[in-house]
Amino acid sequence: MEIIELLTPAYEVAWLPWAVQYFFLVGISATAALMGAACVFGGPQSSARQLLPALVTVLLTTVIAAPVSLLADLHQPARFWHFYAQFTPWSWMSLGAYLLPVFVILSLAFVLLWWLGRTGLLRVTAVLLALSAVSILVYTGAEVMVLRSRPLWNTIFLPLNFALTGWLSTLGAILLVARWLPGGVAALPTALLRRLGMVAVSLLGLCAIAWVIAGLMGLEASFIAAQRLFELFPVWRLSLMGSLAAGLLVVVLLLRSHQALAGVWYSFIVAAVMLSAAWIFRWIIFMSVQGVPKYGAGLYIYHMPLGASGLLGIAGVFGLCIALIAVITYVLGILPGKNNCYSLTSTATI
Repeated sequence: MEIIELLTPAYEVAWLPWAVQYFFLVGISATAALMGAACVFGGPQSSARQLLPALVTVLLTTVIAAPVSLLADLHQPARFWHFYAQFTPWSWMSLGAYLLPVFVILSLAFVLLWWLGRTGLLRVTAVLLALSAVSILVYTGAEVMVLRSRPLWNTIFLPLNFALTGWLSTLGAILLVARWLPGGVAALPTALLRRLGMVAVSLLGLCAIAWVIAGLMGLEASFIAAQRLFELFPVWRLSLMGSLAAGLLVVVLLLRSHQALAGVWYSFIVAAVMLSAAWIFRWIIFMSVQGVPKYGAGLYIYHMPLGASGLLGIAGVFGLCIALIAVITYVLGILPGKNNCYSLTSTATI
């Protein structure tokens, strides 16, 4: 009789919590850019134009903070130049090294032109920014989706869910930052925000239904893998049921009249739920899925460190966002620029 003992080496997870922060922030920035690009083509008194101050704040905050998270996730941030020294066009990560700087530059140009009120140049930049934002959504979704060794990642529904939850979190971020802008939440076109929120949730629901149908027909390996995890592990049952509950909660909150969204506290609750749901979705996708062995039974146990690669890193990125929001909203409040697109008469706080 021969005994063959297999030893499993201990190694760090490939995606650290920094990746959760990056994909969360870059999803917000890309969808905020798409919304902002669409808004500049509205009339001077249109509801869409009224979103621009909050959208610009969200875009500027996330487009600065997202690359910081990405550099930290590279384990050795100084090695980012390897993407340029050794270009590999078949790698989505390598392509992203070129797509992301273009997106950042166009976003900053968009914000500056909006600030200066250069409508003609702003609209031209908006078209380029929209194309760049789509490229970011494609690359961030594809670089995870291409990993065939992970059935839960290797599905076209993943980039679609990244984009739609990113859009939902952008709407939540608008509701959050508007309270520190002149005019407060009351200056927002809440009827438009409510409609957009319902559209985003409806599209997410349709994606979920299509995913289930494809899985039941045997056409979607990710559904089969998720079904197995749901049946075998209570923690995954809790995660999947929690995701469903979060979606239903967003729907319930949005079913109230749009006037309710103008309330300082109610808008804060809606924003917190939207942002939390999108962030937790990415935590499950990255950190929880890595706990599923590619081969073998059971689950790997992940213990989040307290240092820069764990809790401190998460808190640091959110701290950076808070600092950026504070600076941007303060500048918008004291220096209205040439656009005159919102009232400077009142400010709401929480």
